[in-house]
Amino acid sequence: MAEMQKIYDPSQVEERLYTKWEEGGYFHQEPDKSRKPFTIVMPPPNITGQLHMGHALDNMMQDVLTRYHRMLGDNTLWLPGTDHASIATEVKLVEQLAEEGLTKGDITREEFLERAWKWKETYGGRIVKQLRKLGSSCDWQRERFTMDKGCNRAVTEVFVRLYEKGLIYRGNRIINWCPVCLTALSDAEVEYSEQASHLWHIHYPVADGGKGITVATTRPETLLGDTAVAVNPKDERYSDLVGKQLILPLTGRTIPVVADDYVEMEFGSGAVKITPAHDPNDFEVGLRHNLDMPRIMNDDATMSDLCPEAYVGLTREEAREKIVADLREQGYLVEIEDYAHNVGECYRCHITVEPIISKQWFVDMKPLAKPALEAVYDGRTKFVPERFSRTYYNWMENIRDWCISRQLWWGHRIPAWYCDCGEIIVSRETPTVCPKCGGTHLKQEEDVLDTWFSSALWPFETLGWPDKTEDLEQFFPTDVLVTGYDIIFFWVARMIFSSMEQMEQPPFHTVLVHGLVRDSQGRKMSKSLGNGIDPLEVIEKYGADALRYSLAVGNSPGNDLRFYWERVEAGRNFANKIWNAARFVMMNIGEEDVKPLDQVKLDLADHWILGHLDSAIEDVTNYLNNYDLGMAAQRCNDFIWDDFCDWFVEMAKSRLYDGTEEEREAAKSVLCAVITDSMKLLHPFMPFVTEEIGSYLPGMDSIMLSSWPVVRGISDAEAVKTMDDAMELIRRIRNIRSEMGVAPGIKTSLYVRALEEGSALSTTEAAICRLASVSAITWMSADDAKPEKSVSIVTNAAEGFIPMGELVDIEKELARLEKELARVHGEIKRGEGMLGNEKFVARAPENVVAAERAKLEDNRALAQNLATRIDDLRQMA
Repeated sequence: MAEMQKIYDPSQVEERLYTKWEEGGYFHQEPDKSRKPFTIVMPPPNITGQLHMGHALDNMMQDVLTRYHRMLGDNTLWLPGTDHASIATEVKLVEQLAEEGLTKGDITREEFLERAWKWKETYGGRIVKQLRKLGSSCDWQRERFTMDKGCNRAVTEVFVRLYEKGLIYRGNRIINWCPVCLTALSDAEVEYSEQASHLWHIHYPVADGGKGITVATTRPETLLGDTAVAVNPKDERYSDLVGKQLILPLTGRTIPVVADDYVEMEFGSGAVKITPAHDPNDFEVGLRHNLDMPRIMNDDATMSDLCPEAYVGLTREEAREKIVADLREQGYLVEIEDYAHNVGECYRCHITVEPIISKQWFVDMKPLAKPALEAVYDGRTKFVPERFSRTYYNWMENIRDWCISRQLWWGHRIPAWYCDCGEIIVSRETPTVCPKCGGTHLKQEEDVLDTWFSSALWPFETLGWPDKTEDLEQFFPTDVLVTGYDIIFFWVARMIFSSMEQMEQPPFHTVLVHGLVRDSQGRKMSKSLGNGIDPLEVIEKYGADALRYSLAVGNSPGNDLRFYWERVEAGRNFANKIWNAARFVMMNIGEEDVKPLDQVKLDLADHWILGHLDSAIEDVTNYLNNYDLGMAAQRCNDFIWDDFCDWFVEMAKSRLYDGTEEEREAAKSVLCAVITDSMKLLHPFMPFVTEEIGSYLPGMDSIMLSSWPVVRGISDAEAVKTMDDAMELIRRIRNIRSEMGVAPGIKTSLYVRALEEGSALSTTEAAICRLASVSAITWMSADDAKPEKSVSIVTNAAEGFIPMGELVDIEKELARLEKELARVHGEIKRGEGMLGNEKFVARAPENVVAAERAKLEDNRALAQNLATRIDDLRQMA
């Protein structure tokens, strides 16, 4: 058997092991109806993307669940892929063209798409290579792309089906328009933030004289597109004005006063300017009252030719400034009021979105939302944590029709063709003849579909739909979707309603929601703050296991996670601790065969570690089944580091070095069994170090392909309790020695009185002596008096006494403690002086003042503790 290296070096292990796994087909499984399936589809990262901490967290969680279910023996599939990301990719290509001195308009669509596919081939695989560095055990043999032939066929099929059912239509509606990306956006692609602005109060005079109406607006530049002022039909203040004409300031036009229930009488003046082409609510009012809908802005958000000449060509911001100045000059501006309100921005370029009227393709959402809501209401799909179902309900219950057309070239081109006769042909195949007039001059729709239209089909299109494939039959519906809370409505909702419509069942039974990875101060990672952490740099320095560990421990479903370098270092230290423990085990096992546990005689410590191992297996399994990955990882750490490395390995040494042959055989068997099951438990979280250790374990080919550990149930419960009692006594003794500064090499005698009748604590004498630096133990009866001048130790199971003179020289210790107390009193006086200084408290940074207050409290507590110990020692002296 090869000897383990003295130091664990992830850089020498991780790439080698991953290559072995991938080339050996370890991640791939064929459909097997004899086994229970477990399926996860990877949220496809954009081909423009590079691995960031959000990806690392998301994929770590998916990999943990995948590796766990693979070890359970489930027919496991984690299906990877990438998203074509229409807007993001097109932006990259336009930037590339600009570097060559070209614009999109300088080349044909075909030339642009040729460049896009080349870009995808060059850069699109970058992020999947980076995911491999993380240890992601997805089935790369099944990797998909949202614009591959199979996905394109599925997208076309869904579009045609929905169109034939009347659920896709083309019409003029208010849509969100990005004047930089020059495309329509769905409601989910608009991000809102509160911004400080103003309310401009503007007076609209009555055309034939009278008091007129004052309205308030946050967007005075849209005044040029007003075609009415609306009031509530029940509002008596304006009943005599309904039907009359008002003068629209700055334009020379008149517009009517209309009565509509949309207007809230209590809000502002109770009158609202109506700009049907630039506001979704105004658009609906315009439809009800048959109003004109002039679009006063161009695609780039400059003012259009429909505006008065003085404003044509101005940007929105320039137009606002000039219009406000002109209103003031001509006496129409009544008041300017400070006002904060939500402003919508493009999720990609963060420019303010412009609501405009436009002819687009839409999905009628109400019929699709109903069954998708019922799937979550009745529990067929559940959110973990459950509170995120409210986000889903809110979105789906208030959903508007989905604008699915995008004015881009990269993406799924809409399968619709237009004939000169006005006929629209939607077809799975390219038509050659118009079914209405027989004409052959057909032109395909220029627009492409929203990226989310194709990714909404991801759970079933990637398994071969619309064909009835073996993969689809075995692996659909999938089991768990792991995703961030920020795309519940972007993606999760759309996958559910698409699956309910096409597959008549939800796409997954569980949505496991995680939060954002923030920096150590709780701030969102961003380029502007310069606080982003590159996962690849972390992996290069500490290894993938350390990064995975740092993202798992402390992670609770749905909550944001703070990134701490100290936690990464703790992960590295944990890997080293495990490696050293495994190396110790392997050095002591040597080339000898290790006997099964049922062929050796177990002692008290063996029963104890095997009992704790059973508890750890049970706990980790339950945590993983309930998707509490953070608690599962922490439980692995607690058992392996504390119970196994710090306690059992130390207890086993006496038998390995000084025991009989029978005792050595038992120790080796238990050490081997526990290290093996420990590596299995930890493997989903830290796959590389556990797999490398597994390659040295007797009879183990691959931890990854091994079975999940099961509870043995062979430990004696009383033996476990007795050992737990002994360890609590040892901990207390260690604490006392530490507090008194006793050197590790100094051994003391110990008096112990068991507090429970029939206690077997005395059978642990050897362990107590070895682990608590005790030279000899005197076992006391209930009537024995406490030794004089001794330190007391009390646990639930026993009282212990250590002669003080054996621990320290009482007079020297008194002198040391009194000197320390004087120093602490000095620190207290200094702290009280600083905090009593009003200028210091007022001028010093808040964190400095807080630190001084905390230091003062700590010193006060320390002084009290020192005083108590001094009193105790004086009584003994």
